[in-house]
Amino acid sequence: MEHSEQRRQLAAALRWTARLGMNEGIANHYSLAVSPDGKKFLLNPYGTHWLMMKASDLVEIDADAPENDIGADIDPTAVAIHGALHRHLPQARCVMHLHSKYATALAALKDPTMPPIDQNTMRFFNRVAIDDGFDGMGLGDEAERLATRLGNRSVMLMGQHGVLVAGKNVADCFDTIYYFERAAETYITALSTGRELNIASDAVAEKTARQWEDYPDFADKHLSAIRAVLDKEGADYAQ
Repeated sequence: MEHSEQRRQLAAALRWTARLGMNEGIANHYSLAVSPDGKKFLLNPYGTHWLMMKASDLVEIDADAPENDIGADIDPTAVAIHGALHRHLPQARCVMHLHSKYATALAALKDPTMPPIDQNTMRFFNRVAIDDGFDGMGLGDEAERLATRLGNRSVMLMGQHGVLVAGKNVADCFDTIYYFERAAETYITALSTGRELNIASDAVAEKTARQWEDYPDFADKHLSAIRAVLDKEGADYAQ
């Protein structure tokens, strides 16, 4: 199986995301570049539930291929959005896009900025690109537009849509999107109390964000721990 280890990593991340209830039915997508220029990438297929995803299920896509060469097993919005990012942003080796509950609730607010109220929200202090130009479901021009909005950030909160994370590998992207959802959950829950938020100073928030960035091997250990659970359960994700 070509790109077997990359496939196993991506399949494990997809399964764990579904176990956490962060995906949305058979929608949402994870992709991973497998060519040096990033234009060939693995993508979860259309219609396969994430809880059933196997390494061998992942489909290899060419971002430069004509749309009529894309098979029926690929979601049109997936190939549009992920294709645009892999085509224009070679540094985005892995791309994860979710409509997870709390990130989407945050994206639905008129002001979707997330203040630094705990160490998880502080992880994303001044590190999130916010797109407020939603213009449909991510097909055609909308996908191309989204590819211009990420800039040098790894997280993009997609207004009225969801969240997208781009990074160097599966472990980094999954760890980022997991903690962004946790941070959004804390913020939305705190807002629901109606009480005043305890917002950290910029200095403390920036210090904490940098500590997150310097934390040794955290993302790799996170994904390894997830795979250990799946392996012990006899999950067939690696097949």
